[in-house]
Amino acid sequence: MAATTTDQGTGPTGARSTEPVLSLTGVSKRFGAVQALSDVSLQVRAGEVVALVGDNGAGKSTLVKVIAGVYPADSGQVEVEGRPVSIDSPAAAQHIGIATVFQDLSLCDNLDVVANLFLGNEALRRRTMDEVEMERRSWELLRQLSAKIPSVRIPVASLSGGQRQTVAIARSLLGKPKVVMLDEPTAALGVAQTAEVLNLVETLRDRGLGVLLISHNMADVLAVADRVAVLRLGRNNGDFEVPHTTNEEIVAAITGATNNAVSERASRTAQRRADQEAQP
Repeated sequence: MAATTTDQGTGPTGARSTEPVLSLTGVSKRFGAVQALSDVSLQVRAGEVVALVGDNGAGKSTLVKVIAGVYPADSGQVEVEGRPVSIDSPAAAQHIGIATVFQDLSLCDNLDVVANLFLGNEALRRRTMDEVEMERRSWELLRQLSAKIPSVRIPVASLSGGQRQTVAIARSLLGKPKVVMLDEPTAALGVAQTAEVLNLVETLRDRGLGVLLISHNMADVLAVADRVAVLRLGRNNGDFEVPHTTNEEIVAAITGATNNAVSERASRTAQRRADQEAQP
């Protein structure tokens, strides 16, 4: 079955928007002699989970960092809710509604849940930290995620891997983002903790957020994703609607065992450019 891209669809939990909340077109990034990304396009709709997959070196991390404002793109266009945006820093990405939870989570183990949630963004009252308000908002946010956290006043170091992911995801929601990117959220987690994180992903989708999930675990991808975007050698190599594809087809696109319309078009474009450059 060939990879397909559709303008609308219905996820496991209901209808989702036909207009992308995040759209990338022709994004390229080079590091010296290494072309990390070449003419990459990607769309994420509100209320949709898009899994970004690919082998090591496919360009997933680079693309995520471009969207998150860590790296500037060399070329291409990024749109949020149909408006062109410039993402020149992580702060700019957060300001326009893009939140990122990286694999290392960036949590302070010696601080409690409340302190981690509001670190650098503390609620103030008469020039002092409003601990009561921060605790109230922490519980409110964790309840929205159906989080299984015994107390917001225990150190993060005492939480399980799944609970730590919950705290990191909850922190990303404080700025009321439109898109949440999760970088390998289930890596090194056990079965129960993985199920807890996947439930969180579905909760984010149910809240109407666009979710970009980066994962190597195909079982997790097929369990929660509505659509799978494949990168191979820095290029698009397939876009699959999960209800209409198989694990084998996605793996074939990841490894390059099959060609599809996207990869063939990219190959033709690259060949034309090479031919033009070769002309005297």
